[in-house]
Amino acid sequence: MNRHQLGKKGEQIAADYLSENGYRILERNFRSGRFGEIDIIAEDGPCICFIEVKTRTSDLFGAPSESVDYNKRRKLRSLAMIYLKQKGNGERDIRFDVVEITARREGDGIMPENINLIRGAF
Repeated sequence: MNRHQLGKKGEQIAADYLSENGYRILERNFRSGRFGEIDIIAEDGPCICFIEVKTRTSDLFGAPSESVDYNKRRKLRSLAMIYLKQKGNGERDIRFDVVEITARREGDGIMPENINLIRGAF
């Protein structure tokens, strides 16, 4: 399983976890131009949440959320503003969350060992 596949499986695990915890998924993998993508956009009560998912199979390089650096946060903010303009949701409260998933490889898949939702991560 390569990094891209690991990320996609992690996003599915995160989407399921968020849905089970009251979030309503609005979009997945929202892209616009050169900024990249937002993994998950969801509603949590009155908030629109822009959610970055980080999946790791080892803590060798630190916690998954540590990889959401200044540049990534800046890109996510820009993408969020584009999304809000496109959807006409400019008056809604927004929040940036991170879902950290630590998992172990199991055959062709992964088995989550820990899922950590960081509300208002930045």
